[in-house]
Amino acid sequence: MEGELEQIRAELDRIDKELVELFRARMELSGRAAEYKRDHNLPVLAAGRERELLSRVSGQAGDELAGYAQMLYQTLLAVSRAHQHAKIEAGSSMYDILRRTLEDTAPLFPPRAVTACQGIEGAYSQIVCDKLFKAPDIRFYPTFAGVFQAVERGECRYGILPIENSTAGSVKGVYDLMDQYNFSIVRSARMKISHNLLSLPGTTLEDVKEVLSHEQAISQCAGYLARRGVKATVAANTALAARMVRESGRHDLAALSSRLCAEHYGLSILAENVQDQDSNYTRFICISKQPEIYPGADRTSLMLTLPHRPGSLYNVMSIFAALGINLIKLESRPLPGREFEFMFYFDLEESVYAPELERMFLELEAGTERLRWLGTYSEVMC
Repeated sequence: MEGELEQIRAELDRIDKELVELFRARMELSGRAAEYKRDHNLPVLAAGRERELLSRVSGQAGDELAGYAQMLYQTLLAVSRAHQHAKIEAGSSMYDILRRTLEDTAPLFPPRAVTACQGIEGAYSQIVCDKLFKAPDIRFYPTFAGVFQAVERGECRYGILPIENSTAGSVKGVYDLMDQYNFSIVRSARMKISHNLLSLPGTTLEDVKEVLSHEQAISQCAGYLARRGVKATVAANTALAARMVRESGRHDLAALSSRLCAEHYGLSILAENVQDQDSNYTRFICISKQPEIYPGADRTSLMLTLPHRPGSLYNVMSIFAALGINLIKLESRPLPGREFEFMFYFDLEESVYAPELERMFLELEAGTERLRWLGTYSEVMC
């Protein structure tokens, strides 16, 4: 039996060798086609021909293998387009902006800046801000929209916003606002979140009947709250919840918040680390009005609107795969006024210096309905 398997593998090796030779021949012809397109001012993407080819190979493969053949050729076509772009050496206007931004940005992230945070003193965004900057001038705004507006109006150079949590998922409100405002992500930060149950001094656990906090914190501590059998009430943010407990005078009320809030508002910590998962991390983004790219940046965020037809998202994913670019985040949000159509948010891991990044922008500019570059940056642990 083992000898039979070795024979099968030897035959597979022979076929693979032939396939590689055919692949090389196909890519050589693809390069010649690229030169013709360049000389005659034709686009790299020939959508009609690609559809015809995919239909033909699916039929030739037979019913059982039709889907596999289509997947194989979609990837092959993505590689071919990338090869043609490299041959033509057409410039990407978006990548040109990225390169100029990298050249024009100072080599060091600024230690001090006027920065907008949502909430009040003690908010987790403030804790992140204090770790990103040595001496920030923090200004607080009641809503996430207020942070975006402060940056857009130039009141603050930067803004700090939570974007996703490892337990509760994405902060949907921030994603929705990202499509409404002009901004650039210049840094991201990942911080472990430890929620504490805070109350007025003299309160016992048995006294607490209601808990205030932001909806994300409530979600992250849902199991604990259910076991305690208490009412959960949503507040605008965790720091405001702590202040509300301080001002309420009630011993049946507590807040899910940070240790900093306990110190700032003179509250007692009834229970520590009550989140359902110990590995509870929130990712924050630092935004600015003008794009900035600091040396070593290796994460790029994009927002895409794709044609509303089968295979549109797969075609984008195949570009990343063909270029060896690691996709680390994909989020979809409904497009206002367009039923059952979506905007897609991508986080990609690739060095700002990698040539694959330019090829990616060339491909995306040619094949998407709308492309927005949101920033290229580094992520730090807080």
